[in-house]
Amino acid sequence: MLMLFQPMKITSIQRLCTVKTKSNMIKKVKIIDAGSGERFGVAGGNYRIVISGTQTNGNYAVIEMNVPPGGGPPPHSHPETQEMFYVLEGEVEFKTETGKQIVTKDGFVNIPFGGAVHCFINNSKANARLLSTVVPAGLEKLFEEIGTPVTDGQMLPVPELTEQRKEFLKAMDIKYNQKTYPPGFLDQPK
Repeated sequence: MLMLFQPMKITSIQRLCTVKTKSNMIKKVKIIDAGSGERFGVAGGNYRIVISGTQTNGNYAVIEMNVPPGGGPPPHSHPETQEMFYVLEGEVEFKTETGKQIVTKDGFVNIPFGGAVHCFINNSKANARLLSTVVPAGLEKLFEEIGTPVTDGQMLPVPELTEQRKEFLKAMDIKYNQKTYPPGFLDQPK
């Protein structure tokens, strides 16, 4: 039997409830309000950090990705991170080393540990919205570093790929144990 105690207000965007279980272990339940969380302009889209690794002891993070037509990240891999995508609205084309597939509303994609090269692009005429869960947390920190703070619905163009930006992105790949490939990498015959 679970017993809920009085919620304690942590911030205007998050509530924390203390739960006492049968075994008298105290657990903290996080309730995140709709629309709360930091937002960043990343890969031409609007990424909202729903819950970060700092809130989950580094176990996972959840990121809402609002992707405009033509938006999406370049091919990349991260061997120490599992990334899962659930398409909430619209459609995106996922590409991997084994092929490509259009994934529509309620579709799910799992990129397992091990470094599978993958990317997605919104080839439709409408925005797509995805929910991404990363295990363990960490990619949300990459988005914070490479992105620009934005407001809800704000879409920024992808930053110009200057030599300085290339060096910065290389450093981010090293820092977050990720590898980024050229845009057409997954279109080349294998």
